[in-house]
Amino acid sequence: MKKITTLSLVSIAVTGLIMSVAAGVALAKDRKLCYDVTITNMTRGQVFTPVLVATHKNGVTLFTAGEPASEELEQLAESGDAAPLADVLSAMHHRVGAVAVSEGGPFGAGESVTVQVPASRQYNRMSLASMLAITNDGFIALNNVQARRGTRMAPVYDAGTEDNDELVDHIPGPGGEGYNMEDGEGFVHIHAGIHGIGDLPEPENLDWRNPAAKITSRIVRCDTK
Repeated sequence: MKKITTLSLVSIAVTGLIMSVAAGVALAKDRKLCYDVTITNMTRGQVFTPVLVATHKNGVTLFTAGEPASEELEQLAESGDAAPLADVLSAMHHRVGAVAVSEGGPFGAGESVTVQVPASRQYNRMSLASMLAITNDGFIALNNVQARRGTRMAPVYDAGTEDNDELVDHIPGPGGEGYNMEDGEGFVHIHAGIHGIGDLPEPENLDWRNPAAKITSRIVRCDTK
């Protein structure tokens, strides 16, 4: 009978550990992981339009504070239409990994919606945006932040593309006009809130204090909740 030495036992154990680790790595590669990004409306009475979420490389931004908004961001901020901005991002094949828009339509104060996007080491940055529907051109955003698990808070920005007259006829939430080509302040900045200067009903319930949204990301297997 062949004698098994202590050294042999150690060798067998190490070999088994290496095989186990290798199998684990192979299994991990086979698993497709995603971020479940949950956006919670923390305002008292505002409505958020469907949320656009994108993963991308560093350097891709939705806007630069203090500079004019793109036409695609203007359309999102004035009408809640995320499609033009989603199209621009999707066309950036080598810099953007995934673009998704939440389903189910607008969601109100205290409500949440979850968007799922693939997790990737290559596309390790994230941006998102959604209009506050009862504003002229206000939107929440995360802009080129690190894609990771955890919770962030998002403020409301003003696209600077439309005057904040707070008139029902110029605001899509109450059924007024959405996107138009008129000018506002001319640059993206932190929104100053609702001041009751127009004809919006109960404007005191439509104002907010930043941050206005909670963004929670967790890693899951894709297509699972």
